Amino acid sequence: MKLKVSIYWRLVFWITLLVVLLFGAVLFVIQKREARILQGEAQARALIQAHLMADANVQSLSHNDQPAIQNYVDTHCSGDVAYIVVYDGQGQAKAWNSALTPHGDLVTASLLSGLTAEESASEPRGLALEGRFVRVFEAEASAIQKPATRWGSVKIGLSLESMYDRLRAISKVLFLIGIGGFLIGIVGAAVLARRITRPLHRLVDGTVRISKGDFSQAIVDTSQDEVGELARSFNDMTAQLVQARERMEDANRRLVQHEKLASIGRMAATIAHEIRNPLTSVKLNVQKMAEDEGLAETVKAHLGLSLEGIDQIERFIKELLNFTRFQELALERWSVDQIIDESIKMIRDVLAEKQIVVERACPEGLPSIQADADKLRQVFLNVLRNAHEALGPGGRIRIACDAVREGERTMIRVRIADSGPGIPERARPNIFEPFFTTKPSGFGLGLANARKIVEQHNGTMAVDEANGPGAAFTILIPAEEAA
Repeated sequence: MKLKVSIYWRLVFWITLLVVLLFGAVLFVIQKREARILQGEAQARALIQAHLMADANVQSLSHNDQPAIQNYVDTHCSGDVAYIVVYDGQGQAKAWNSALTPHGDLVTASLLSGLTAEESASEPRGLALEGRFVRVFEAEASAIQKPATRWGSVKIGLSLESMYDRLRAISKVLFLIGIGGFLIGIVGAAVLARRITRPLHRLVDGTVRISKGDFSQAIVDTSQDEVGELARSFNDMTAQLVQARERMEDANRRLVQHEKLASIGRMAATIAHEIRNPLTSVKLNVQKMAEDEGLAETVKAHLGLSLEGIDQIERFIKELLNFTRFQELALERWSVDQIIDESIKMIRDVLAEKQIVVERACPEGLPSIQADADKLRQVFLNVLRNAHEALGPGGRIRIACDAVREGERTMIRVRIADSGPGIPERARPNIFEPFFTTKPSGFGLGLANARKIVEQHNGTMAVDEANGPGAAFTILIPAEEAA
C-alpha cells in the first residue's frame, strides 16, 4: 500500500532539507577552507624546518662528520618531527633516526632527485612508526654553500596529527552549529508550511467533491492570492471539462495519425522515385544474365538470391505505397462468410504444408455488408499469414463470425485466433504502428495497412487481451443496414 503523505509534511520535509543542505554546504566549505589553511601552514612549517636543519648541517656535511650528523638527527627528532634523514651530495643517506629502520625505501628515496641545488620538495605521506600509523608532511631542502654547491640535503617528516586534532575540534563545533540550524529549520518549516497549506486544504475539499462527479459544486475561496485565483480558474475549467477532454482526445488522435501518414507519404514518394525505377533496370539485367545457359550453377544460384532480394524490396515499396496512398473503396454488397472463404482458398496450399487446420464457425443468415471485397481479403490474408508464420506443424486457426449491437448499429464481428505463442505483452500497444514488427523478417506494415482498410469501412480492428495461448484479432464491420 502506497504511503499517503500530506502536502504539509512534504513542505516541512523539503524546507527543512533545504535549510539543512544550505547549512551543510556552508559548514562543509568552512571545514574545507580550514583544512586547506592548516595543511598550507603545515607544509610551510615543514619546508622552513627542513631549510633550517639543512643550514645547520652544512659544515658537518662538507667535512663528512658522520658522528655530528647522527647526533644532530637523534637530538632534534622530537615533538612534531617524526623523523629526519640526512643525504650527502650524491643523494646517499648518511644518517636517520631509528624509527625509520623498517622503512628502507623511504630512507633511500630522496625527494630532490633531478632537482637543482636551490630547489626543495614536499609531499604528504602516511606510514607506521613504532607501532602506530602516523600521517606526516615530508619536506626536503638542500644544504648549500656559496657558490650554490649542494653538500647534501635534509628530509624531515612533520607529523600532521596535531593538525587533524584541530580539524576534529573544528568539526565538533561546526556539527553543533549544524544541529542548531536543523532545529531552527524544522520550526521555521512548520510555521511556513501551515500558512501555505491552510487555504490549500479548502481547495482540496472542493476538488474531492468534483472528483466524485459533482461538477456543480463550486470551490469557495475568497482569498485574493494565487490560491484564490486557482480556485476561480478551477471552477471555470470544470464547467467544460468533459466536453473539452473528448474534443482534445479526438483531435490529438487525428493529428498524430495525419502527421504519421504525411511523413510516411513523403518518404514513400522519395523511395518510389529514387529506388523503384533503377531497381527495375537492375532486375531486368539480372534476369537477362540468369537466362544465359553458359553460366555455372553457383553463379545462377547467386543470381537467384539477388532476384529474391530485389523482389523483397519491391514488395516493401508496394506495401509502403499502398499504406500511404488513399484509395477509393469499390463498395458492393458482400457476405463476410464469402470473403473469408475466398481468403482461405488463396492461402490453403501454404497452410497445408504445415498441416495447419482452419476451424470456421460462421452461422448462416448473417447480415450482408457494403465492402470492397479485394481490400477486406487483404485484411484477412494478412492476419492468416501472420498466424501461419507463428504456428508450428499441426497448429490450429479458429475463425468465428457473429452479429453484435454496438450502440445503434449492427456490426459483423470476425474473430481470428491461433494456437501459436501469442503476442508479447509489451508489443501489444504498438502492434498496429507502421514499421513495428515482432518477426525477424517483415516490414511492419501489414497490420497497420489492415487496420487502415477496416477503418475506411467505418469499422474497427483490435488485438484481443491475452486469454490463454495464441493471438486473436477482432474485426468489426458495419452491417449493410447500418452502413
